[in-house]
Amino acid sequence: MARRRRIPEELGIFVVIVIVAVIFSAVSPTFRTFDNANLLLLNGTVIAFLAMGQAFVLLTGGIDLSTGSNIALTGMIAALLMRSGAPWWLAALVALAVGALVGTINGALIHYLKLPPFIVTFAAFGVAASIPLILTGASSVNVADPMFAVVGRGSLFGIPMPVVLVALFAVAFTILLRLTSTGVHIYAVGGNAETSRLSGIPIGRVTMLVYALSGLCAGMGGLITTSRLMVGYPSAGSGNELFYSIAAAVVGGVSLFGGIGSLPGALLGAVLIATVSNGMNVVGVQSYWQPLVIGLIILGGVILDTYRRQSSLSTLLRRFVRGSRTGSGGSSPDAVTASPQPPVAAGTSDPR
Repeated sequence: MARRRRIPEELGIFVVIVIVAVIFSAVSPTFRTFDNANLLLLNGTVIAFLAMGQAFVLLTGGIDLSTGSNIALTGMIAALLMRSGAPWWLAALVALAVGALVGTINGALIHYLKLPPFIVTFAAFGVAASIPLILTGASSVNVADPMFAVVGRGSLFGIPMPVVLVALFAVAFTILLRLTSTGVHIYAVGGNAETSRLSGIPIGRVTMLVYALSGLCAGMGGLITTSRLMVGYPSAGSGNELFYSIAAAVVGGVSLFGGIGSLPGALLGAVLIATVSNGMNVVGVQSYWQPLVIGLIILGGVILDTYRRQSSLSTLLRRFVRGSRTGSGGSSPDAVTASPQPPVAAGTSDPR
């Protein structure tokens, strides 16, 4: 019997994006212009970076609430370093390192002190939001090096540089998740942390890594935001960026319970959120309606995620019962509670 081809889960969110784009294009001719499409992509790059970072954390069953304030922290650090005479590339690297450090500290506190991710990252949100205000006295800082504009305003072969950066990071992160043992460990920790620990997976290192990557992605968002404005704002990232990152990852198929999802799905979720936000702006919907719409999108994504997870467990249970009755297949009780397996890394053996 020929094996039935599996339809990619990302296809569903792609179809939704097309439908939303068609609706907005029909309502407003401005939406389908090239200039608006370019603006949509530029605004969506920050959401895309945050969604990728959030996806890594969600895959392990955690959550990162510090991403918004990390944008302000990294952007202000880059602006302050350039004002003190540092070249733009060095300021950018230091800012990214600070963003990753914030994430690493979050991961260490969560793992070694056994603290809830919600509490740790919420506390980090407050700390990271206060530091730029303290350093600058709540004042903005102009970027001194004009070359820094290449990060947020430059282009490569006509493609905006932020879009190029998102594509490069997306390819690298997808390879990390799909083709390395580290990616297998990330999925395994999200599927069952205790089983992963007993299997010898270094849960502490995996936890710190995913939060460090989330901080790194937030740092990229901070650099793009600061570069586009050429001003460091201590209140940058205090808007809807956090909620957009969670919404993008969830509607893109990344499970809030861990162990399920992909970066392409999270990126498509970011495109959907950016399209909805841009479309409402073009149509003239008041800004205070946007959090309501995004909140409903998050709620819908969580409901679908919960339903999908329950359906998956029900299917596994039926297979186990049927296999027990026939005496073949499903002979192991672990099959009832097994989490969906991550892709097996190249060069590694299947743990099953």
